[in-house]
Amino acid sequence: MSTAKEKKYAKRMRNQPSSVSLTSDVTADRGSRPAEHGSRGNVHSHRDSHPGSSGQHQRYSNQSPFQSRGGRGRSGPADAHLVPKYITATMFAQARAAEINAMVKAVSQKTSNCLVFQSLPRHMRRRAMGHDIKRLPRRLREIAKKEMEKTVHQKKELSKNKCRKARRRHGNLVMEFNRRQRKNIWLETHIWHAKRFHMVKKWGYCLPDRPTMKNYRGCYRAMTNHCLLQDLSYLCCLELIGEENDILKSMSRLCSTDTGPSFAAAQCLSGRRQGSLTMYKADKYPEEALGPVTFIWKPKGAQCVPSGQRQLWVWMHPAMKQDVLKELRHVFSCEETPDNAVPAAVLQQEELQVVPKSTSRKRKRQDKEGEKVVPVKKIIGDGTRDSVEPYKWTSKESSIVISDLTMEIVRYRLVGPLSHSVLTEVLRAAPLHTGVDVPEGGPDNWWLDFCRDENNVNLHSHQESMFQLLQALDSPAQVPPGTILGLTVGDPRLNLPKKKTKAVPNLEKYKDGEQVKSLRMDGFPVECTQSLIWSSSVRSKVTDGKISEQEINRLRSELLVPGSQLSLGDNESKIPVLLIQQPGKVTGTERPGWASGWDICLPKGWGMAFWIPLVYRGFRVGGLQQDLQRSQFMGSPYVPGDVPDCPAGIQSAKETETCLLDKYKRRPPAKRTNFIKHGILAPFRCPWEQLTREWEIRARTDKESIGRTEENTDREETKEIASEAAEPVEEHGVQTCPSSAENEPVVKSEEKCGDGFLVLRDKKLLYKLSAYCSSFLRGARGCQSIKATTHELASTINPILKNFPRSLVWVRLSMLTKGSPELHALISIPSDQDLLQMSKDKSFPGPQEPKHSDSFKNKVVKLKKERMKEKAKKKACSSKDKEDSEKIITSEQALQNDDLVLGLWPDPLPELTTHCNRVLIGFVTQGNFSLTVGCGEALGFVSLTGLAHLLSCQPADRRGLVLIRNPSSLQHRFAKLLIDM
Repeated sequence: MSTAKEKKYAKRMRNQPSSVSLTSDVTADRGSRPAEHGSRGNVHSHRDSHPGSSGQHQRYSNQSPFQSRGGRGRSGPADAHLVPKYITATMFAQARAAEINAMVKAVSQKTSNCLVFQSLPRHMRRRAMGHDIKRLPRRLREIAKKEMEKTVHQKKELSKNKCRKARRRHGNLVMEFNRRQRKNIWLETHIWHAKRFHMVKKWGYCLPDRPTMKNYRGCYRAMTNHCLLQDLSYLCCLELIGEENDILKSMSRLCSTDTGPSFAAAQCLSGRRQGSLTMYKADKYPEEALGPVTFIWKPKGAQCVPSGQRQLWVWMHPAMKQDVLKELRHVFSCEETPDNAVPAAVLQQEELQVVPKSTSRKRKRQDKEGEKVVPVKKIIGDGTRDSVEPYKWTSKESSIVISDLTMEIVRYRLVGPLSHSVLTEVLRAAPLHTGVDVPEGGPDNWWLDFCRDENNVNLHSHQESMFQLLQALDSPAQVPPGTILGLTVGDPRLNLPKKKTKAVPNLEKYKDGEQVKSLRMDGFPVECTQSLIWSSSVRSKVTDGKISEQEINRLRSELLVPGSQLSLGDNESKIPVLLIQQPGKVTGTERPGWASGWDICLPKGWGMAFWIPLVYRGFRVGGLQQDLQRSQFMGSPYVPGDVPDCPAGIQSAKETETCLLDKYKRRPPAKRTNFIKHGILAPFRCPWEQLTREWEIRARTDKESIGRTEENTDREETKEIASEAAEPVEEHGVQTCPSSAENEPVVKSEEKCGDGFLVLRDKKLLYKLSAYCSSFLRGARGCQSIKATTHELASTINPILKNFPRSLVWVRLSMLTKGSPELHALISIPSDQDLLQMSKDKSFPGPQEPKHSDSFKNKVVKLKKERMKEKAKKKACSSKDKEDSEKIITSEQALQNDDLVLGLWPDPLPELTTHCNRVLIGFVTQGNFSLTVGCGEALGFVSLTGLAHLLSCQPADRRGLVLIRNPSSLQHRFAKLLIDM
């Protein structure tokens, strides 16, 4: 028998009693040894017997039971047991009793970790046996009962919630959903997205990030050929109501006309167009930016607003909301607490009154913080809000009121050339009210009052005709950017198709109409921009008067002809909406108008009622990743990641760095990039402050060196003056050189800017810089033209550098060779040798960065060994004195405070610009392979001083060439730098 089988047998028999066996003398052949049989074959005496055995014989000590005892073959007569001549009854009974006790003990003891239920044969096991003892055989119930008693205290307390059928009831579902929204607010389309998207928690919301299916190229095709749908209801809206002059006077302090049209732009002030700008802190331009916002003015001829007052909506990213709201309260002199804020004590009393007291033993639903569940209410917008009214702040000096409309308005974005065609199929103008018997104060009473006025009826029909005119357009880009159209539509659930279809434009209907030409040139008339969605009372009535989905399904089931269209007549809901045109790509000369579309604004509570009909018209739905993809292909900054000079951008950079660093540490050192050897100082962030500060110092030293060379030439030409005053000139050159006068404004600007930096957003200056980087300067020939352009560049940039030495410029980079740029890639200046080699060899990919030495590797390894030793000492210090243990703990804390990570450069960072072989001027914030161009493209920022140095040093035919290197690679690749305007 093999050794493995012997070990297996011994393990199985380790708890069994000792069996009866003969001695080695007895097993000998009696026929061959007759003489010994008489002396040794006798039974042992009574005093030599062992009571624990059979009382007669002993077991073999070194022989396995599987080995043969006769030498070969089966055991013969020599192996037969000898029968004793006599036995003692008392000793025999004691020995048998001991064996029986050992057998009972072996049977009762478990030899494995399995439960009694698991010890049964598989054909006897049943699912109910796992939790019901009575299902087990009777002989095993006592043992199973003991096992259950032991494991009860180890298990968590059994949930005493209701059964699944009760949990799925509408009231219980709403209560549970509201509880889960305490920390992260849900959009109205959350449940639809949660089944089809990867969800992320950002900015206080639970948002869809990307689809679970492969959808990257599909979403690009939808944006290019058909339509992409996105839910932007997480965007925050602040409403300002008051005198027009007071609003414009205060808002002018938060922006500048140098960056583009302000709040007082004529087209935006009339209400026909949507405007966009960058907000700053009051009177702090161009420093301390808050971020980009969009705004809409309510038309002057609209109703529901007192005469002489205007209404303004400001839309912004949720990461910027608190900063913008704080600055607005400061500008308009409002108090920090809102006017309709409810005290916390009152809220607690209301919750205690609403939540019913249950006498059952079931535990109360509580979240992690131990707070009681909010009372049952409808999930409409922000379902966890305590007050129905939006928060308001009233100005002390004027009558201006600031309201927070966050989650009060649903906003969807439709991107693609057929977005207007889909809208014309989904939306249809609301029918006019024909009934007379309508109860006063009802939900649809506002529409009855609207239809009683003949001017309103004419306006509604005019808006309907202009809306149908959109079918004559090939793309939304043909409409002026930011065009606004107001409309009142019927319930889109009544117009739902039986299966998914794709919308097709109808170009023949309005082929050569004069209205189409005026629409393309001027947009919609001013009167068509009016909408009742501006009124808070109308919005609340529309939300409360919504017919439930259950009621609509019941009415459909009662139709005489199944499948026919349902008509509710005057009982049909009417919803005021606002359509806003999105211009798409407006910078550069490549594919203008790409990704243009429409935004539709709805009252809260109607999100899913419009979402499902839009999806049924062939929309492809996208999330945050698709929004980032769209902004990258458009070449526009993505908020908040691409606004590094505002608080939201700084916070976003910190979160990105933390996420990437944690992901980097989770991988073993052998499976991750050693960024120190690649010469990457900050692979997970962009140190803009250090970059701009180093370029400012570099420009200052260059000016000083130029001033010294000019002094030396003057000294050689005027030998007599130099011989008379040689020493003073040297002192003057060292201490008070002529370049010091030029440095005075730089020092002042440094005091002005402090340690921070800013992003250059002046349109005029950016236009001039864009002209120097454009392609038409490549054709410049001759030294005079090059000198002229260099002189113009110096005259343009020098005033900027004096005022803003630490500025960043938004640029777009297009790869000239293969390669796909990544996040935080380096943007460097190519050397003269690189340009020369590129002109000789067209297939030259770019220079190679040599590997750097890792001087921190030995320190990290040594630190790791010390940590291992300290851990071993800490385990062994339990028997020692407390003083020794305290010393070990303090030394371990000192080791943990050291933030050395293998492959990462610790703070503080060395010189950033000259750390690698090529001079660094910027970083990439967005990078990927662009499907619109067919090559790698990147977006990022470069230092203004570094850009000026780049443009002044390069020849005209090579102006704007830079090098891009990914953090995980040593290969530099050529790219063309452009400033799109």
